[in-house]
Amino acid sequence: MIPPGLLISAPASGTGKTTLMLGLLAALKVRGRTVQPFKSGPDYIDPGFHFAASGRPSVNLDSWAMDRNMIGGLINAADGADLILAEGSMGLFDGVLTDGECGNGASAQIAAMTGWPVVLVLDTSGQAQSAAAVARGFATMHRDVRLAGVILNRVASPRHETMLRAGMEAAGIAVLGCLPRQKELEMPSRHLGLVQAEDQSGLAQTLEAASRFIAENVDLDLMVAAARDTKLTGAAPAITPPGQRIALARDAAFSFVYPHMLNGWRQAGAEILPFSPLADEAPDGNADICWLPGGYPELYAGQIASNSGFLDGLRNFASAKPVHGECGGYMALGEALIDKEGVRHQMAGLLGLVTSYHKRKMHLGYRLAELLAPMPGHAKGARLRGHEFHFSTIVEQTDQPLAEVVDANGDAVGETGSVRGKTTGTYFHQIAEARI
Repeated sequence: MIPPGLLISAPASGTGKTTLMLGLLAALKVRGRTVQPFKSGPDYIDPGFHFAASGRPSVNLDSWAMDRNMIGGLINAADGADLILAEGSMGLFDGVLTDGECGNGASAQIAAMTGWPVVLVLDTSGQAQSAAAVARGFATMHRDVRLAGVILNRVASPRHETMLRAGMEAAGIAVLGCLPRQKELEMPSRHLGLVQAEDQSGLAQTLEAASRFIAENVDLDLMVAAARDTKLTGAAPAITPPGQRIALARDAAFSFVYPHMLNGWRQAGAEILPFSPLADEAPDGNADICWLPGGYPELYAGQIASNSGFLDGLRNFASAKPVHGECGGYMALGEALIDKEGVRHQMAGLLGLVTSYHKRKMHLGYRLAELLAPMPGHAKGARLRGHEFHFSTIVEQTDQPLAEVVDANGDAVGETGSVRGKTTGTYFHQIAEARI
């Protein structure tokens, strides 16, 4: 049975959504509640923290890349839980200008489709009663998006809280909690967002502190009571695995894989054989395909370049079987990676690709790709929806393009991916096969 849910959102990024989300998950777990986390939008990192706080794998829901049936099917992950908590991305109504499968990727569309009321996190720094006008605007912006109430964050003093509460009462907005300023709970970040959960020392202590902080400052009973039934259902999405036995690079350098992709591969009967390039391990020779996901290869470029066991094993594997890389994995398949200091590191050389972090430039956004050649799991002509987020730049690309790639507005994107023999790679991370 699918439980009722809430969506945690805010007017903008940086307001404290993730800290609240993790604290809620941890605090409710302490109370004996089984909470299923979800993440709205294309985020590789937050789900890892959700899992650490709740004990249940978090799943991405994306209205631009996924159709309604797929979103409904993925919500089945909540079967048997007591409550759903979904974390939004950016601001509640922020999305692209052109709709994808069933929307523009905004968290508000997930709330509207599912019926989950929104808990709005407000950074109240530098304002008092005016915060109520912001909350009131969000409450009336879209008729299908219901506001459960607000969490007032970064409250400066008891007097500040009194003024904020007075404004909310006048506006008819429920206050579910007030969080005083607490810098100690802010999560460290890198250029792609939060540092991954597995890379954080002392994460258990941080989550314990967040649990106490939220339990002390949020009315958990009132919040749980505000949850509403989930009105969107669907069949479990059928995801074609790239092979029957998949050698999957999995360590601190290669870790960005959407959970629903791995689950879909397993549900289709595929066997995943993890290996660690950083530990100088080669892909299992009995695998049918090798998959290198994204991550932070630039932080370990020297180590990767010196791990001859991994590189020689990968080259040997690629001589007979398909290899595919996404983003960081794509870069590792190339000739070289130039780090931020300008040092060139030799990579696998399976593709004629040279990438550089020496002059950083952000590449961000949804991607729609039509394959010009087959890749593992997809035939030529297949249309894939995905997301790209990196700061590296292509210096050299000598192979044939793998796909014609456009952004959410239909404008051509230069990062087309590459194909050479049985080796393929893309800068974008696949989320779903396009239906429209």
